[in-house]
Amino acid sequence: MVCPSISNGSPRKLPVRLFKGKARAALVVLALLIGIPAFAQVNPLPPEKAFRFSARALSPQAVEARFAIADGYYLYRDKIHFAVEPPEVGLPVPALPAGKIKVDEFFGKMETYRGSLVISLPLQASPGQRVVIQAESQGCADIGICYPPNIQRVTVALPAAGALAGPAVEATKKNWLD
Repeated sequence: MVCPSISNGSPRKLPVRLFKGKARAALVVLALLIGIPAFAQVNPLPPEKAFRFSARALSPQAVEARFAIADGYYLYRDKIHFAVEPPEVGLPVPALPAGKIKVDEFFGKMETYRGSLVISLPLQASPGQRVVIQAESQGCADIGICYPPNIQRVTVALPAAGALAGPAVEATKKNWLD
């Protein structure tokens, strides 16, 4: 850049390094502003929020179990198991829907679920009975954090014969930290 000289009236060049220095400083500031979110501390959800479990009675012989899986998280298909109390209520092994194949760095090739998972649990219970559905599950976050097996429990009142299905009930927290 050419600029008139104040002292003798002849043009002189401004130092190029002045502009390079300012440009470099601006780039450093811009890089810091853009890079700050990348270095922000990641706070993963607790498992009961990442994998919300609820259930509702459809009939004395069926309960709908549901996992609401948070964005950025997934459950492993073969790590989902159910139990029921009282023990005299039968709970055959439920049919889980097919999942999406994921090559996992920890477990290899696995079927996983994202978003929402609905499972029909067949029961051998009496109308009007109260049962506790226990769901054990395990999943991970996309950021590379995997959770230990997590147990959640829901008490469901089965409808009397001929009654309508009940509302969904959220699970109570019961995991390895309890």
